[in-house]
Amino acid sequence: MISIGVITRGKYGRRLIENIKIKSNSDLRISSAEIPELLPDFIDDPRDFVRALNLDKSVLSSDLIIVYILHPDLTPEIIRIAGECGASAVIIAGGMSGAGGHSELLDLSNRYNMKIEVHEICCDLERCGNNTVDEFASCFGRPEVRITTKGDIISNVEVIRGAPCGSTWHMAEALAGTGIKDAPARAGLLVQQYPCRAHRGTRGGIHRAAELHKKALETALEGIKDGTIGI
Repeated sequence: MISIGVITRGKYGRRLIENIKIKSNSDLRISSAEIPELLPDFIDDPRDFVRALNLDKSVLSSDLIIVYILHPDLTPEIIRIAGECGASAVIIAGGMSGAGGHSELLDLSNRYNMKIEVHEICCDLERCGNNTVDEFASCFGRPEVRITTKGDIISNVEVIRGAPCGSTWHMAEALAGTGIKDAPARAGLLVQQYPCRAHRGTRGGIHRAAELHKKALETALEGIKDGTIGI
């Protein structure tokens, strides 16, 4: 059982917390700390700024830290504190633009023996060989589903692993009654309609999330065609 500390910023991170509590079939322990939603574009002294926030160190000492800071000045500083507090791994949501420099993150990873991963969308998360990340990714990350059909109609979609934001479960519930032929495309559409906070209007973001869910349906349906259980 791992502990998870989530650093939220405004609306970012809250849905992950809610979904983990509702959907997790494991004994993941979750806590959170919040930073201000409105931040200066540039922060000259991140250490003093973060010190003034007085963040709960018990959150930052969790096994896995998931940060929704979305600020290149603050993210490395909070990761540094997490390393000092003994965190084993960090997942940075929102992509490199808000994560800080690659060399800085690599230095923090080496200095504190922490696994650090940066993801634009967390439904792209997979097992990576790090025990802490892998325990989380066994439940949440790149979608995997099992499908039950009656004739050419989907009767049930069971989520084996789903997006931390909850979009996979939303998709699964809405696909019952859908024809097999139409299911993958509809899966992608349902994810794009879900109030996911991934970026829109670019080739990545929500469009990448939709493609991953479409692929999950296609993979599950191939299993059925082969006479096996779809996963």
